[in-house]
This record gives sequence, structure tokens and C-alpha cells, in this order.
Amino acid sequence: MFVRPLTRRQIGDRMGELGELYGHTSSSEPHDPGFLDPSDRAGSAAFRRRLAGHMRRPGFELLVAEAVRPSGATVLTACAYGFPVRGTDPWWQGLDGYLPEALFRTALSGKLLAVAGVLVERRVRTQDPTREWNLARRLQKRLLGDHTGALGVTLVDRGDVDTYRALLAWGWSALPAEDGGASRFAPRRLLVLG
Repeated sequence: MFVRPLTRRQIGDRMGELGELYGHTSSSEPHDPGFLDPSDRAGSAAFRRRLAGHMRRPGFELLVAEAVRPSGATVLTACAYGFPVRGTDPWWQGLDGYLPEALFRTALSGKLLAVAGVLVERRVRTQDPTREWNLARRLQKRLLGDHTGALGVTLVDRGDVDTYRALLAWGWSALPAEDGGASRFAPRRLLVLG
């Protein structure tokens, strides 16, 4: 398995594969390779629309993990993507007034990278998530490493407990205010990775 960035053109050419990857990795049930749950076609299409919107952002980067099958075919197994965010960025929508001052200052300085998505198979979420060689950890570390000095931030819907737990296992931290401050009223949780 190897990790590499894709250009915007390559992402456009592989948008169908990325949508299929979303379908495979967003399901709570493991699937056979090549199977896309027909009920998640709408979710896959919504993911591709979000990704296309994120691609237009300055500094956008997408990394993929690929494996070579015995037949010699290269198959997409995971991806992570993100982009720099500022303090007044619309990405913060719904968190207005909930950002800690220190994080807001970091955002103003241009040192925050929104990790907007990490797509990995369910087994990556559940098997050895705390190990440095875990694929999700490798992807997010590389994504941040490409943006020297940046602090990673991500948002998780309050009801998405599985993703929240996986991110915590991958090294993300909830802000101290999450445990009792005003941010507990925000619609999404804010996590930080440094």
C-alpha cells in the first residue's frame, strides 16, 4: 500500500472511484470488494458534490492510498483531504461564537488545516487505531506534514459517535470546552490534531 497526492485533474478523472470508496467506507457493514450498496448511491453522489466544492478551495489537497492486486491492477483503498481555513471562513458555520480565542488566532494566522474527510475501511477504524502505522493515522499525518506548522481541525456531527470515537483513537483531541463549555451547544464537535 502506498500513499500519494492527486492533482485536481487526477481527482476529476477518478471521481467515480472516489464515490465508490465513499460508498464502501461509509457503510456500517463490511462489503466485498467492488460492491456498492445501491441504497447509498445518493450518499455517494452527495459526497462527490461536496468533494467537487472543496476542490475549488485554495490549498486543497487530497491523498490516496492505493494497493496493487496480484493481477497488477491498482485499487484505491483510502483517502484523506483538506484545505486551509481562516477565522472568517464559512467552514465554521454553526460554530460562530464557540471557537476558543487561541484557535481563532491560529485561524487568522493561516495555520489551520481543515481535514474535511478521511475515508478508510471499517477494519482500519477498529483494528489498531492507536498504532502509528494505522492507515488513517498515516494519511492524516502526511496531510498535515505537507502544511508545515499547521494544526489540523475537523468537525463531526454530534450524532456521529462512531466517527467521533475513531478520530479520538487516531490522535484527535476534543477542546477542553467540549467537556462543559459553551461549545457543547454547537451542532458539531470540533476536534484538533497537532
